[in-house]
Amino acid sequence: MTQNTNTKNIFSHEKATFVIVDEASETQKIDNFLLKILKNVPKSHIYKILRSGEVRVNKKRVDTTYRLQIDDEVRIPPIAVEGERAPHVIEPKQQQTAWLDTNVIFEDDALLAINKPCGYAVHGGSGLNFGVIELIRHARPKAKFLELVHRIDRETSGILLIAKKRSALVNMHDMMRHNRIEKKYTMMVEGEWTDPKKTVELMLKKTFTQGGERRVNVTEDEDDSQNQMSKTIFYLKKSLGPYTLLEAKLITGRTHQLRVQLAHLGFPILGDDKYGDFSLNKMLQKKGLKRMFLHAFSMKMKHPLTEEPLELKAPLPRELDAFLSQQAI
Repeated sequence: MTQNTNTKNIFSHEKATFVIVDEASETQKIDNFLLKILKNVPKSHIYKILRSGEVRVNKKRVDTTYRLQIDDEVRIPPIAVEGERAPHVIEPKQQQTAWLDTNVIFEDDALLAINKPCGYAVHGGSGLNFGVIELIRHARPKAKFLELVHRIDRETSGILLIAKKRSALVNMHDMMRHNRIEKKYTMMVEGEWTDPKKTVELMLKKTFTQGGERRVNVTEDEDDSQNQMSKTIFYLKKSLGPYTLLEAKLITGRTHQLRVQLAHLGFPILGDDKYGDFSLNKMLQKKGLKRMFLHAFSMKMKHPLTEEPLELKAPLPRELDAFLSQQAI
C-alpha cells in the first residue's frame, strides 16, 4: 500500500503502508511527520513504533531526530490501537470521477497527465474526503501504481502529472530537482505591469495560522535553512486597463510561489483568497470571476523513461477565457 504524503487516515490495520515524501514534508522531523499523518493514533504509540524500529525510512531504522528528504520512502507498520475501530471507507460517487476521462492530456504506460479543474485538491485531507489522486485510484482499481509527481493548489487549474511506475516517479523528481522540466502558468493580476520580461528572486518562509492553515511569506532571512529561495521569470502578455495578463516560467517550484511573489510585488492574482485583494475579489465575483485566475498551461520535458521530447498543453478553462474576453472588449 503506497501513498503520497499529507493523506488523511492513510494507515492500515492489516499491513504496512509506504509513504513517498514530497516537498510539503521535506526537512520535517520524522516524529512530527508521523504525528501529522496519523491523526487518530496516540502520541505514545507513535513514539513506541519509532523506538522499536518498526518505522523505517528507505528500509533503515531512524531516530526522532531524522529529517525527511524528497523521495524518502517511509514504512509505517500496521496500526492496531486497542479499542479503535477500523475507519469506515467512503467511496467516491460516480459524478466525482466522471470528469477524469475527458481531461486526460497524455497517457502511456509510465505517465498520466491531466488538466485538473479548479476546486479539486490534489490529495485528500484538510476536511476533504477525496483529492485527485484518490479519485484516479478509485476510477482505476486495477492500476498497480499511481502516485502524484507534483502538486498544484486546489484553486489552480491546469497540468498535473501522475506516475504509473515507480521508476518514472523517481526520474521525474530528479528532473524537477535539476530544473529539467519547463513549467509555464498564465495569470491575470491587479495593476498595470509594464516590464516585458522580469526575473523575480525572493526568499520564502512557510508559516501556519492559529487554525493550522499554511501560509507563505517573503523573508530576508537567508540563514534559516527552512527558508527557500524562489525564482520566476514573468512575461507581459496583455495590458487590460486596471489588470494585466502575465505568463510565468517557473525556475523553482515552491509552495504558493507565484501567488506570494506577485502579492509581494503589489500585483496580486485576481481571485486569490489567501494573498489577494479581498474587496476586489468580491467585486469580481459579481462580474463572473468566481475563482483564482491562475492556470498551468504548458509543460516541456523529456519522457522520464524513453527520454523522448514531450510537450503538454492545457487550454485556458472556459470561465477564465470568458472573463478575459470580457476585459478585452
